[in-house]
Amino acid sequence: RRKLRTDVAAAFPNLSAEQLTEFIPNKEELNVIKMYSHKGEAVTVYMNNRNPILFEIEKALYPTVYTLWVYPDLLPAFSTWPPVLQKLAGGADLMLPGVVVPSSGFPPVERGTLCAVTLLGNRAPVAVAVATMSTAEMLAAGMKGKGFAVLHTYLDHLWEYGDKSYPPTLAPLVSNTAEKESAEDEEETEGKQPVISFSTDPLQHVDIGDLSLKERDTCAIVMGKEELHENRAAETDEDANAEVQREAEDSRTPQEQMDALFNQCFFHALKCKVKKSDLPLLTSTFLRSHMFSCCPAGQQLDIKKSSYKKFSKFLQCMQQQKILHVKELSKGVESIVEVDWKHPDIRAFAVPEGFSSASAAQDSKNEDRGQVYHAPEIIPLYGVSAKMVPLFQESGHRKGSILSSSEVRNIIINYVKTNELVDETNKNFVKVNAILCDCLLDKSEQDEVSNLKWDDLLSRCLERLQPLHQVTFFGQEPIVRKGNTEPIDITIAQRSSNKKVTIIKNLELYGLDPQCVANILQQKVQASATITPVPGTKDRVQVQIQGNQIHHLAKMLLEEYQLPRKYIQGLEKAPKLGRKK
Repeated sequence: RRKLRTDVAAAFPNLSAEQLTEFIPNKEELNVIKMYSHKGEAVTVYMNNRNPILFEIEKALYPTVYTLWVYPDLLPAFSTWPPVLQKLAGGADLMLPGVVVPSSGFPPVERGTLCAVTLLGNRAPVAVAVATMSTAEMLAAGMKGKGFAVLHTYLDHLWEYGDKSYPPTLAPLVSNTAEKESAEDEEETEGKQPVISFSTDPLQHVDIGDLSLKERDTCAIVMGKEELHENRAAETDEDANAEVQREAEDSRTPQEQMDALFNQCFFHALKCKVKKSDLPLLTSTFLRSHMFSCCPAGQQLDIKKSSYKKFSKFLQCMQQQKILHVKELSKGVESIVEVDWKHPDIRAFAVPEGFSSASAAQDSKNEDRGQVYHAPEIIPLYGVSAKMVPLFQESGHRKGSILSSSEVRNIIINYVKTNELVDETNKNFVKVNAILCDCLLDKSEQDEVSNLKWDDLLSRCLERLQPLHQVTFFGQEPIVRKGNTEPIDITIAQRSSNKKVTIIKNLELYGLDPQCVANILQQKVQASATITPVPGTKDRVQVQIQGNQIHHLAKMLLEEYQLPRKYIQGLEKAPKLGRKK
């Protein structure tokens, strides 16, 4: 710990002695984790209070975004536009055309200087990067080319190791009085000119979500924003404003148009279709059942054509604006658990012409009834465990590499052939060398077993790999979950007065909304159905319905939802039908 504090002091001389003691505390628990990057580089991560605070690559220390949110002035900072964050989080480096040149000029840096990347209007860093050229070289190059090699960003895998908190709102620093005066002048003139600007005035840009919303949306949401600023709306002529909006719409790229369409359908669905009683609501159900029906005729929502690329990232952006709250109620399955219907953006949203609140609500009901459920595609996968690394490293795989069963089979076959381990007298057997012995044999077998059958070799290998599975829901990105596939669990429980109830668990894992299933069952069997927490778990729910309803449940899951029988556990507990006399 003392050596680490010395190394941190040398790497970041801006930290005072008090800040250094606060950063690397004497008594609090400090954990060290080793992991590998996508390039195969070994990375040492230092954790404090369950958040990664530093990471080390080739004996060089780098702060994480969690650290920079506490010490935002630790590194020289460069600003970029909010939509660029999605590209950086996807692995891209920061190009100079995406860097915003402040009126006070760039901070002086040399090539190789460690820098922070912020979003315009918020001083909280969202990325850690290394400058690929000095400040003078950047300006001499006409702000073209690669400016920064990005090492770590908000929303990447390292950020996910922490508490997954969002960047705080830190107002930009106004360096001198001249800038303050110019900022005030901009405020005065902004009401007279109905254009969308990117001022760094902290009064106008409260947080990251507000920035992205203002930049991406030039349709009805901007109209709603203007209603909140009465002084601005009073001076703006409606006809001129509509003309500016039409011009902005015509000049937008297809990606910006898709972003605006997603925003429009999002607010339309929240205002007209979703009710408080619908919560918690699966995000997949919200997209499929509510947002799709709000899409205007002749247009189609496609998340991959937007700047978000994933629906989960779109919802994260909305969550940053405190419009709703999304929570992972079960592994890999997110639900909307809270909506702020009093949020100014929802209240100011105007339903487009051709829609009405009543008809939209009715459409939602009709769509829920006629909605087609698509069973998820589930593929078993395997992760390379620490013990199995020697067997897989020849093929270029490391600990944590994810493989399918066919890939594992091909790797084992190639390993056996490359090392000439096929038994010459009987080709159905494989000779066990030192690596196969350590990886696949128990201690009691290591002195006795010298050959293995091909089938035994492959089955032993799969048993010793970490079980994983990939779930792909209709119209969404694949999700990789740890462990084997959990089936939908159906049990019969005895209650007081010898009454029986049917309990159904794990519906969310298959993209089924427990509340929706409970409502349908209640209508079919005319019995009371409730949603209750699963005992012994956090944020998991189960459906409980009176009586033994396994016959009705089996018909719904197998015939209507087309779920494979292997993913349903407990159907054998159905009551036996009596014989007709």
